[in-house]
Amino acid sequence: MSDSFNKAELNQFLAQQALKSQKKHLNNKFKRWFKALLIPVIFLVGCEFLVRNGYVDAYLLPAPSSLWQSFLDLAHSDLFTHIYISTWRVLVGFIAGSGLGLIFAIWVGLSKEAEAYLEPTFSAIKSIPSLAWIPLLLLWLGIDEGSKIILIAIGAFFPTYTNTVAAIHNVDRKLIEVGKVYRLNTFQRIISIILPAASPGILTGLRNSLSLSWMFMIAAELIAATQGIGYLLSDGRETSRPDIVIIAIILLALLGKVTDTLMKLLENWLLRWRDTLQK
Repeated sequence: MSDSFNKAELNQFLAQQALKSQKKHLNNKFKRWFKALLIPVIFLVGCEFLVRNGYVDAYLLPAPSSLWQSFLDLAHSDLFTHIYISTWRVLVGFIAGSGLGLIFAIWVGLSKEAEAYLEPTFSAIKSIPSLAWIPLLLLWLGIDEGSKIILIAIGAFFPTYTNTVAAIHNVDRKLIEVGKVYRLNTFQRIISIILPAASPGILTGLRNSLSLSWMFMIAAELIAATQGIGYLLSDGRETSRPDIVIIAIILLALLGKVTDTLMKLLENWLLRWRDTLQK
């Protein structure tokens, strides 16, 4: 009888602890969302107040409440086509640029000869601003998709390349020695030791490459495009429609945040083996 009573008390205690843990998790989640949305909400309310009370002219900064109707008008026309085109350009350019960056980075990181030949050239090219590439790409490739995707690929190349080379150089030499003790060949050491040890730096470079891909996409579409979010920015400027410009900027922020969050989730999943500090 006493054992049954103790078991019942234990089960009740565990249920209470589980409920407390669940409530704490929900409270922490609510607090994170509250902190994340606080500054945007204050900014929107402040803009609404300034425009509605005449402190700022509506033709310069439309009231946030009026943007919804403009968004609906765009959504009923070709807004989602612009979003699709821009996202497609970013993904293709990101995959091409970061893929090449990863290949060259592994080569340079593992070969002193390759580093001696390639590193000075890549360091010089990395310093060239994105807008400087546009006239040359337009001369070579015209205003078709090729010039835009290559420009995005250039932007995605260098963060992946730089971070991967640094990550490979920072791999603990003792791990390489362990691979030699176990008689792993060069390819096996790269796959089993070097890339896993360097993966945090590689994934950081990929996240940075994805962010820069959105920036280079805008640079490409502002100059030569008839579709895309960058084209919306340019069209809003030429037609004196600040509401379209602001909607395009908000879309860029949201798309950039969504893709970065997806990359972060992928990074956390791939690096789930790490024992790191959790905030």
